[in-house]
Amino acid sequence: MAYDQYTADRIKNQLEAWNIHYEARSMMGGLLIMVDDKMFCGIHYDKKKQTDLLMARIGEDAAEEALQKEGCHPMDFTGRPMKGYVFVTPDGYDSEADMEYYLQKCLDFNPLAKRSKKRKKKN
Repeated sequence: MAYDQYTADRIKNQLEAWNIHYEARSMMGGLLIMVDDKMFCGIHYDKKKQTDLLMARIGEDAAEEALQKEGCHPMDFTGRPMKGYVFVTPDGYDSEADMEYYLQKCLDFNPLAKRSKKRKKKN
């Protein structure tokens, strides 16, 4: 199953309202939002839980605070949580205020985030 388009539209609409230039990329059945060529947030469909998860790159300090909120969990794809990233279940980003909270945390961390190294194309 693909990601929820309504959630994607909410993210895009908020970024546009804040005049934030972004790039949306489809990746492995999900959606990744890039700001300043850095991973910003995304939507991941969790097959085990049968629900969409908001993936937010908010940094380690903000993650500690966010993990106290309803629906927020460590981002864990492989059995080892990724530092500075969180997953949020739909009940944690259902309201506009909650969605704005996570997107603002992503925006606050974005200038501090490191860009991924671009892979060189093989000839």
